[in-house]
Amino acid sequence: MNLAPALTALAAALDGTGAAVEILPGDAPGTPAITRVPEAPAGTAAVVRTSGSTGTPKRTLLPASALAASSAATAAELGGEGQWLLALPVTYVAGLAVLTRSLHAGTRPVALDPAASFTAEAFTEAAESLTHRIRLTSLVPTQLQRLLTEPSARTLAALRRFDALLIGGGRTSDAVRREAAKHGLAVRLTYGMSETCGGCVYDGVPLPGVRARSEDGRLLLGGPVVAGGYLGDPELTAAHFSTDADGVRWYRTEDLGTVSAGRVEVHGRADDVINTGGVKVSAGVIQRCVEALPGVEAALVLGVPDPEWGTAVGLAYVGDADGGGIAAAVRAGLGAAAVPRRILHLDALPLLPNGKPDRQGILGLLAAL
Repeated sequence: MNLAPALTALAAALDGTGAAVEILPGDAPGTPAITRVPEAPAGTAAVVRTSGSTGTPKRTLLPASALAASSAATAAELGGEGQWLLALPVTYVAGLAVLTRSLHAGTRPVALDPAASFTAEAFTEAAESLTHRIRLTSLVPTQLQRLLTEPSARTLAALRRFDALLIGGGRTSDAVRREAAKHGLAVRLTYGMSETCGGCVYDGVPLPGVRARSEDGRLLLGGPVVAGGYLGDPELTAAHFSTDADGVRWYRTEDLGTVSAGRVEVHGRADDVINTGGVKVSAGVIQRCVEALPGVEAALVLGVPDPEWGTAVGLAYVGDADGGGIAAAVRAGLGAAAVPRRILHLDALPLLPNGKPDRQGILGLLAAL
């Protein structure tokens, strides 16, 4: 992948000599289209679209100052500037962050072919070409799981040379975390979103300069990494962004959680509560229960419109576990209301280009059962 055009456009946007940049999928697979956004507010360096996993993507305004703060905080947390392996699309914030952090570090990222499927062989070859003493990459949980499924000695050696493997974009299962720990990998579980320039909480602890608090059970993130709002949507901007009396910019997330003794614990999305037959159950809790069962490699739990129950618990899973056994285990552990009434066994969870599960696509499959 030729990163030069994107890096050149971003560099100009970051130093103020060029207009804000929005990177979108191009006509050819794996080839991004770089567009300028002159209508973006002054100081904006990039416009990035949210994943759209639960609805229409939002165009998030990322100021140059926020991207710089994110890069500086990341380097401070990881022990210095390094060279990045780009394994995620630059059309989303995780990939964009790799480019901006590389520009601030003055290092050249090594990119996987975005048009090709993610494989351990391609990742290993790219990792072996990194030359900086500090080696870094950002992955989604599915990618880490693939790397740790019957890994070769060569892949393990490449993984161990990373000073940090940032894993974000979704929950990493306990099984994958145990496997990574068994091999001594420098995994850092990250939490963040487009509106915070990517991951800004590592292993439950906010990065330097980042603040976190819980308000009515909803998580809020604050500090210099917070975005400027949403392009062309002042109402949605007002609903999610605010500035306090001390001048700290805050973003009200879509997640439920707590903040105690400086540690952030994410309980799940605010919209993952399923009201089925008048009983409220948590999709996140059910999913964690299922993921812990033998034979389950991956799972996603969603609320599915149902004429009898109003909303039924739906489960899509990968692995050789039996659906009936899963239902029985959920009943025993969480009660009858939590039992999935629509169970779909798949060879693999459909994914969005950024590696997150395609929630809308999976919801459609479950609704068709």
